[in-house]
Amino acid sequence: MKSDLCGWTGSVLHIDLQRGESRTEHPGPDFYATYCGGRAMAGAYLRPHCTRQWDHPQMPVCIFAGPLTGTAAPASGRASLMTRSPLTGTVIDSPLGGRLATQLKQAGWDGIVITGTAETLVGIEIRDQRVSIVDAEPHQGAQTSEVFDSLHELMPPDASVACIGPAGEHRSPMASIMVDRYHPAGRGGLGASLGARNLKYLMVTGSGDVTVYDPEKLAEAGCEIMRLAAASPALMGPNGFARNGTAALLDLTDSRRMMPTDNFSKTHFPAAHALNAPAFNARYHARPHGCEGCPIHCHRMADDARSIPDFVSLSHLTALIGNTDMELTMKAFDLLNRLGLDAVSAAGTLACVREITGRDFDENTLLPALHEMASGKGPGAGSRRYAAEHGEPERSMTSKGLELPAFDPRGAYGTALAVAVSTVGGCDQHAYPASHEILRKPVATDRFTFSGKARIIKTSEDVLAAADSLTACRFIFLAAGLEEYAKAVSAVTGMDMDLKTLQIIGERACFNERTMNALNGFDATHDDLPPRFFTEEGSSGDGIRMSPLNREQFLLARAAYCHIRGLDEKGLPLKEKAHELGMEPMQDGDSA
Repeated sequence: MKSDLCGWTGSVLHIDLQRGESRTEHPGPDFYATYCGGRAMAGAYLRPHCTRQWDHPQMPVCIFAGPLTGTAAPASGRASLMTRSPLTGTVIDSPLGGRLATQLKQAGWDGIVITGTAETLVGIEIRDQRVSIVDAEPHQGAQTSEVFDSLHELMPPDASVACIGPAGEHRSPMASIMVDRYHPAGRGGLGASLGARNLKYLMVTGSGDVTVYDPEKLAEAGCEIMRLAAASPALMGPNGFARNGTAALLDLTDSRRMMPTDNFSKTHFPAAHALNAPAFNARYHARPHGCEGCPIHCHRMADDARSIPDFVSLSHLTALIGNTDMELTMKAFDLLNRLGLDAVSAAGTLACVREITGRDFDENTLLPALHEMASGKGPGAGSRRYAAEHGEPERSMTSKGLELPAFDPRGAYGTALAVAVSTVGGCDQHAYPASHEILRKPVATDRFTFSGKARIIKTSEDVLAAADSLTACRFIFLAAGLEEYAKAVSAVTGMDMDLKTLQIIGERACFNERTMNALNGFDATHDDLPPRFFTEEGSSGDGIRMSPLNREQFLLARAAYCHIRGLDEKGLPLKEKAHELGMEPMQDGDSA
């Protein structure tokens, strides 16, 4: 069936690994107008199954591109993957970088829904409309680098591969997925979701084009977005992401005395200035690398082809675990990627182990510890379980069981609220409050107050959910906004996708994720932070006082967020809000 849609292909691929079968679905235009693509569309397919256990054969793994993917729209070469998290039990989503989304669209698919469990280890190979489930037993136990090396000779030049390493095969709840060798989908154990289905890799290659309704207007919209990106110091400035990668943020967190250090017991790391992005870039002769069609190229590669750690990984593999060895940091990050293990959760877990046991990690102990974690042994189930088993649950620096990012909540109150209320747990990327609290863009806000933050976080969540549904890189929104991207998506699809329409698509996606979590027993009591942040000071100095968070003010901000989000006093989705967004509400008595 040939689609009359522009921007979209009109086809969704369903793959049942248990039966070894695939089928094609053709959603109608109303469905596309309602959910757009990416994260919102993945959530729509996940919702009917969201209360199943994460490893249930019928728990879908949903991968969706957006209407802008495969077009000339800047920074649009990403897809969204969504399922239920093996680590937290919440809904979990992650952007997929590299070439995967573009190849998926060029192969004629808007998305893939994977269910079932194969009897033996398999790979999925998609070449345009031809779908094959192939034997992957020769790759059993292989590290991700070995999979990429092995498949390289068999793949067309532009093909994209996503694969898991040993951690995913062992179903580690911290397992990641690596895309095109250098792009991790790390948080929440997504690699274990593929491992539970005996799926080692997904390879996609496409030879088609994405139909654009008005190429001339798309070019105009693209120029407007690029002008804004070029004028953004955070993106394109001499110390921005395009020059230093996301690790450029390390100096900012250091100067604001909010760098998580020694498992968040401190907020200042004296060695930070010697371990910043310029230091790594100079020593390892860094060169830029990025996703398909992205002008930012925020990844950095060393001259020996290893990845240089991104901001959060760099901060956590140094300050959080007390490591000052630059080469050990590189070795650890490279090993994490090869094992298919989330660097953020792995480092957060090691920091928890270090605080509880008093054991430091060095050249002789750090890498073996990562191997142990990838095999599912030792602390391989994450810091929450490790701390609980050792009778010190308060030492796990998580929200909803997901290890926190590299911004200490005591140093930015919007960040504190964002990581607490995030549907995936301890992640700031769904609202990215660092944009206004640390980078001071688009409008600077006082980082030491909860005032006004509830509405800012809710609005930011909606904007970034819309971006994830288009799909466009979240970082480009440090410069451009939904106004500019509304022009781009309208030019691509021929539909009237204005600012308000995109905001509603984003709000619908966020509310849907809240609903799925509620169906699995999550409420406002889970939107919280570890006690440390309310009882202990950070590392004050340089005229900056790092006081504990005020618990009462935090709870008031959380209550305000619930009200603005359309949740009741318990943090559960209101039926009235569901109807307003055109969604099926939770029913009385609904639960897991």
